[in-house]
Amino acid sequence: MNFQLKPGLLLGAASSATQIEGGVQNNNWYAWYRQGRIKDGSDPSIATDHYARWREDLELMGGMGIQCCRIGVEWSRIEPEDGVFDDAAIAHYREELQALVDRGIRPLLTLHHFSNPLWLEEKGAFAKRDNITYFLRFVRKMVESVGDLVSEYITINEPNVYAYKGYFEGAWPPGRRNLLEASRVMTNLAAAHIEAYGLIRKTRLQMGYPDTKVSFANHLRAFAPKNPADPVHRFWASRTEQLFQGSLTRAMCTGRTAFPIGRHPSIVPGQYCDFHAINYYSRSTVSALSDGTAEGCPVNGLGWEIYPQGIVEMAQKVYSLLPRPIYITENGTCDNDDRFRARYIAEHLQAICESGLPIVRYYHWCFCDNWEWLEGNSARFGLVHVDYGTQARTVKASGEFYRQVIAQGGVSEELYSRFCDVPYPTRGEGA
Repeated sequence: MNFQLKPGLLLGAASSATQIEGGVQNNNWYAWYRQGRIKDGSDPSIATDHYARWREDLELMGGMGIQCCRIGVEWSRIEPEDGVFDDAAIAHYREELQALVDRGIRPLLTLHHFSNPLWLEEKGAFAKRDNITYFLRFVRKMVESVGDLVSEYITINEPNVYAYKGYFEGAWPPGRRNLLEASRVMTNLAAAHIEAYGLIRKTRLQMGYPDTKVSFANHLRAFAPKNPADPVHRFWASRTEQLFQGSLTRAMCTGRTAFPIGRHPSIVPGQYCDFHAINYYSRSTVSALSDGTAEGCPVNGLGWEIYPQGIVEMAQKVYSLLPRPIYITENGTCDNDDRFRARYIAEHLQAICESGLPIVRYYHWCFCDNWEWLEGNSARFGLVHVDYGTQARTVKASGEFYRQVIAQGGVSEELYSRFCDVPYPTRGEGA
């Protein structure tokens, strides 16, 4: 392997507040943990203690040459009670954002990343249309508070995953299992994004900043029929893609709806993203109204298929829907032993750089190992190892590889041979 990065492509890292900060116990995910729902029993109010150690983490980022950083804010910390904002928390985020800017690291701010304050959860969160007003109030407060430091925003992270996991599958809070309710949540999230899109741009313009860019982080998965020659498998692959991501993508980008997105007065035809923000990890194999992983394919530590070309397939889909610059706002892999993460990064970057698409950002998920929702601390995605007993940080081999890719502006044969020339695990029969 030997390739140069596309001109203008910035390499960075992504994170979410709940997964790294610690110190918060008044959100829906801490309540979920208290119910015994986290597989390894690890506590999100500890996480990686980033809220206290953020200077150390930024020092590591600077040493790695990170060029851009997707950072989230914890709504339950900023607004711990309905309508009561914590000025100290806002000042903390301003300080961290200012430090990123001072280091020349471009911030991309995520406003909602799965976590709700308990007071909002108790009101029904995004299952109730009226609660969108609370989100918009929070959005306005944050933009007014940090809008001089941040020009690029993600309104909502992975609305399809939030709705599917929490309201259809029932594995995430609030643990509901109702297709119609999941459809209503998706609809409300689409409306919330569309309203926030206009609000952010308007607020920044009133502050004297016309150069605002807004999008939503879109979890996109490649869906393939288990047997491409079987029309039933092809049908379900297409239908699953539509239900899980296709209809929601179209609604949030263009305001055009199809089931499972319902009607809402804010969802009208238009253009509601200034760039496409794609979170891509894997491909699913489909033979019915469910999905899985094909036998014999390369997989990561969670059994997800490793399919680098899918990152281009997903980018092409959204670009065909609405031509916009493309940010890969999450891409990474669970590799607890750090054996194949460098290869994973190299192959996805190669696919990006050979695509011909206007992909201008790549944010690796994630910088430090973090608290990975239901998996807790058991699934490591980081470029930097975290010892959860001491919180000590150690740059992994994959982190050193990433540093050298940034420094060299590409992947040479020597670099690939030194870090990436390893086999992937494969999914065997019965796995």
